[in-house]
Amino acid sequence: MNREELKEKYAKKRVPHEWRGTDFLSTLVTTFFGSGMSPKAPGTMGSLAATIVAYPMAFFAIKFDSVFYGLNPLFIVAAIIVFFAAIPFVNKAMKDTGTEDPGWIVIDEVCGIFMTFALVNPYIIVDNPITLLVGFALFRFFDILKPLGIHRFEKFPGAWGVMADDLLGGIYAGILMFPISIAIDLISL
Repeated sequence: MNREELKEKYAKKRVPHEWRGTDFLSTLVTTFFGSGMSPKAPGTMGSLAATIVAYPMAFFAIKFDSVFYGLNPLFIVAAIIVFFAAIPFVNKAMKDTGTEDPGWIVIDEVCGIFMTFALVNPYIIVDNPITLLVGFALFRFFDILKPLGIHRFEKFPGAWGVMADDLLGGIYAGILMFPISIAIDLISL
């Protein structure tokens, strides 16, 4: 994504509280329980909220033995469910408010964060919470800069474009998190 495209997307004038133009349930889902309502950096706040939720999810994965060859299928399933379940809510919210990928819609960041931790052993997340910060930073890097063709996914129609670019960003961050989390675990021993 070149500088002009970034400026056009992120420097546009924002209407305060435009999320009020849709129904309560769509607002609740698309803002991830209000985390996207932050006046500053709503995408970062949504990603942070999802990262906080990822910690107890790792405990849940361990408790119910949801570890497959050291990986975390719970996060893969959660990312896929969030992706497809959010599509109608995102479409409705954008239609009701007359917006296209507004910053307050952060459910896409939630999907991306869950995918970021899909290749990380939940034992590593629980034993080394620093892994959450590294994953958060990596995902935000891919979400903001959109390298490696991620920006092309934004061009999908409606909610598909809103959700798909963050899912791909989460996949890229997850691929990097796999060796990084192992290194973090080895260093902490």
